Amino acid sequence: MILRDWLLIGLTWFGLPAPMAANEVEIVCSGQAVQGGLLICEASPGTTLVVSGAKGEALREVAVAEDGLATIGLRRTEALDLLITDKEGWSEPVTIPLQKRDDPFRTIKGLDCDKVDARTPEQKAHAGRSWVKKQDAFGTFHDGPGARTGFIRPSIGPASSPFGPARKYIGVGKDGEPCESTSVHRGYDIAIPIGTDIVAPAAGTVTLGDPDLYYEGGTVFLDHGDGLVSVFLHMSDVDVAVGDVVAAGDRLGASGNTGRTTGPHLHWAVKWRNSTSEDRGKDFYIDPALLLELDPLQ
Repeated sequence: MILRDWLLIGLTWFGLPAPMAANEVEIVCSGQAVQGGLLICEASPGTTLVVSGAKGEALREVAVAEDGLATIGLRRTEALDLLITDKEGWSEPVTIPLQKRDDPFRTIKGLDCDKVDARTPEQKAHAGRSWVKKQDAFGTFHDGPGARTGFIRPSIGPASSPFGPARKYIGVGKDGEPCESTSVHRGYDIAIPIGTDIVAPAAGTVTLGDPDLYYEGGTVFLDHGDGLVSVFLHMSDVDVAVGDVVAAGDRLGASGNTGRTTGPHLHWAVKWRNSTSEDRGKDFYIDPALLLELDPLQ
């Protein structure tokens, strides 16, 4: 039993009204209550929110910033009924029912096996160097508005593949041998010609700008703050460098057909990283299309 519980019991015993704690704030959440979405919750500044599943299992802890807001990413396979509690016990828990996703399964044929997976020693070395660069960037955090100011589309064009489907890639190698690989599509693809402007969907700091990652091709990572980082792949031109600070709408480069692609397009992904935890293996991607529906906080 915590000190506050003893205090309330003592006041009740003597017939006195229990006071409202000076830092007690009701937990109020807004955003996209959908698997793969994002919640922005208001709670007591400096406290920690605990996100639990319907069976009471703790899923993650998220720190509440000094402005009283916590940004909570939702996995693509998140439990449909979430309980959010204040770890310090100053606020009443809230239940958040989530909308269930219905992501299809897709098969993509005709790929070059060298793009399905790294095969030669040179390709594997290139893929390994690319992986290190990405991990270093994902481990770098900057302050920023996060999702508070909303998101705009990084480029104008039709959506060609949504976030969420499991996709089987089938290809043939130069030696005639078949290959295949299955993975979940964790981005939002926009079908646009090579050379189309790519702009920042929200303000942020560039943590990676590389023209030649193995699978991704030309790549930019943009840290928006609150653990949210946008990832832009397959670019033909990268016009920003690590450390650059950009505003929403600023040009990052141009779309292309680099890396593992079946045609010119932009792959835009957004990863939610829990700044409360040092375990980057528990970070995950959320649905960028849902971020476009968020209303900026006033």
